[in-house]
Amino acid sequence: MDRVRSQFSRISLLVGLLAISGCYEPEPKPLIIGEMPPLVLPPAEAPPAQHRLVGRSVQGRPIMIQILGDGDDTVLVMATIHGNEPAGTPLVNSLTGYLRNNRSLLEGRRIVLMPVANPDGFAAGTRENIRRIDLNRNFEAANRVNDETNGFRPLSEPESRALQSVIKEYSPSRIVSIHQPLTCIDYDGPGRTLAARMAQYCDLPLKKLGAKPGSLGSYTGESLGIATITVELPAEASKQSEQALWDKYGRALLAAILFPQHPL
Repeated sequence: MDRVRSQFSRISLLVGLLAISGCYEPEPKPLIIGEMPPLVLPPAEAPPAQHRLVGRSVQGRPIMIQILGDGDDTVLVMATIHGNEPAGTPLVNSLTGYLRNNRSLLEGRRIVLMPVANPDGFAAGTRENIRRIDLNRNFEAANRVNDETNGFRPLSEPESRALQSVIKEYSPSRIVSIHQPLTCIDYDGPGRTLAARMAQYCDLPLKKLGAKPGSLGSYTGESLGIATITVELPAEASKQSEQALWDKYGRALLAAILFPQHPL
C-alpha cells in the first residue's frame, strides 16, 4: 500500500510539473448554469434609471424608454411590439430592477429598455396597433411589403417611428426583442453567436425563422447589420408571475447584456 501511495504521489508531482511547464493542459470545465439570483427590488438609494418619453401612440399613450449606464457598448432590450404578446413587459421591468441592484454590470455599458413598444395594442390585447397595423412589419427594410396590414408606406405609424428614432439616436450594437408564442430564440443579421449564447441560459432552442417582410429584424439585422435577437417565449408565459419569468429567462437576458462575457 505504501508503494502504491508513493507511485501516486510521484504521478501527481509529474502532472503538476507538466502543467507549470505548459506541456499539459487540463480539459476545460463545462459551462455550469447556476440558479438565477432572486429578483430584489432596488433600494431607495439605488441610482434611478433615466426615463425618457420618445413618442406617443396613435391614441396618445406615452412610449417610454429607460436608460441605465453611460458606457460605449449599447444594448437595446424591448418588449410587446405585438400587444397580445405581453409577457416580455414584466421581464424587461425585472431586468431594469436587477441592473439597478447590480451596477457593476453597467461598467462600460449603456442599456436602453423599452418595456412596451405598442401601448395601444397592449391596452387592447391586440397584435396590431389601434389602426390595425402590424408594427413589426412597418419598418423600412429592403424586403418590406406595402399593404393594409404592414402599412402602405414604411414608418407610417408613430410607434414604429419612435422606435426607429431610438435606434438612430443610441446606435445599439445588439437588440433583443421579446415576443410570444413560438418558443425559440431567433436572430437576424450577425446575431447567431449571440443567440446561441442566450440559448445556453434558458430552455428556448436556437431556431432561424427567417427575416419577415418589413420586420424590425429585417431592418436592424439585415439592412443595418445590427445583431438582432427575437426571444420567442411560449404562449403560457403570459400566465406566469414576474418572478417566475425572471427565474426562467433572466439569465438569458443577462447573457445578451454581458456578451461576449458569460453571466456570473
